[in-house]
Amino acid sequence: MSANVVTRIAPSPTGEMHIGTVRTALVNYIFAKQNGGKYIVRVEDTDKERNKTEWVDAIWRDFEWCALTPDATYVQSEHIARHRELLLKLVEENKAYISKEAKKDDASQTVEVVRLRNAGGIVTFTDLVRGEVSIDTTELGDFVIARSIDDPLYHFAVVADDGDAGVTHVIRGDDHISNTPRQILILEALGFTRPAYAHLPLILAPDRSKLSKRKHGASLENYRAQGFLPEAILNYLALLGWNPGTEKEMFTVDELVSEFSLERVHTAGAVFDIEKMKWFNHEYIKLLSMEEYGARLTAFIESRGESAPSYMPEILTELRNRARTFSEAADFLLDGEFSFMEETIPTPAAELLLKGAKAEASAVKEHLQTVADMLANHEVFTADSVKDAIFAYATEKGRASVLWPMRVALSGKEKSPDPFTLAQLLGKERTLSRIAAALGVF
Repeated sequence: MSANVVTRIAPSPTGEMHIGTVRTALVNYIFAKQNGGKYIVRVEDTDKERNKTEWVDAIWRDFEWCALTPDATYVQSEHIARHRELLLKLVEENKAYISKEAKKDDASQTVEVVRLRNAGGIVTFTDLVRGEVSIDTTELGDFVIARSIDDPLYHFAVVADDGDAGVTHVIRGDDHISNTPRQILILEALGFTRPAYAHLPLILAPDRSKLSKRKHGASLENYRAQGFLPEAILNYLALLGWNPGTEKEMFTVDELVSEFSLERVHTAGAVFDIEKMKWFNHEYIKLLSMEEYGARLTAFIESRGESAPSYMPEILTELRNRARTFSEAADFLLDGEFSFMEETIPTPAAELLLKGAKAEASAVKEHLQTVADMLANHEVFTADSVKDAIFAYATEKGRASVLWPMRVALSGKEKSPDPFTLAQLLGKERTLSRIAAALGVF
């Protein structure tokens, strides 16, 4: 394919960006890069009542965060003079006409809309995902393309801007399939070259309804606020409705440019699975260096208006292993999950030490003392070395009887990491001190 390929994504500034828009942008970006072409972001702000400046700013911010950097950008309202020129041209050529009609919400008033002359008949186009599609346009009649000469409707503005920008491939969600014949009629009237079309399957909720920002929280901002990495989001979205033909799941954007193909895009809707996206996110988190992970986690916590506890550096490895998102990691830290890392904690009551031990108090006390004696002369204090030192004893005496009270003694909690991990995180001095304190309650 030639280097003249031009693709575009055209979000509207009427709210937070839907995750489906991000997926569509990604595919447009990939296709343009695969063909040495041009990728455009066009903000479609013709809906004057719903548009807001802050949402325009959010669009630029969102694409920058995702690193889907466009080759060109513009806002549709900047082209209103060109739209007017093309509307007048159609009227002058008798391909469209101004129609005086009763106002929809007030029959006592009239408006002058612009209607396209439609001869009707079948419009056929080849979809790069779905193959040949044919739709009868007869029922459309002479449809409205502008509220007035100075106020084009969506379909007209889209076609005018695509034609002027030289868009060669319109890649979008399949909810736009029904729009395509109408837009083809407009572009033929304007004398523009018909682009190739590719309609991607919709992203569906688990109940197979359309994935919604309101009902399902399916906005990019929502996932950013949960602490997802952009590269994980893009990787997961690429696999919604596309099969690489291999078992490979992890793709950088550069790898997607090399391996993605519209030919392998499915026609059926793709179900969004938040747990699977969390899995992807965790895999990308584990690729971060400990320094970068700590810096990103600190920045995330501060973005929530909170401060990370002083012991955070000591438990970064454990956090990175357990938390699938930065939000989960922050919650572990700030909701007390790791409060056992404080220099001092309340000594657990005897009832808690015995609760899961399945042994009498005298036996539990004996086991804690034996563990303390075993670790007193133990120099290497890693989770593996601590486990090696006491696991045989715990197996012999009953693991619950030995390991439950040890874990509770070190954490002060009913739920916490395993006792070997706790010992490594706390260090030898605090480990022995807390076991001694627990012995004192019997």
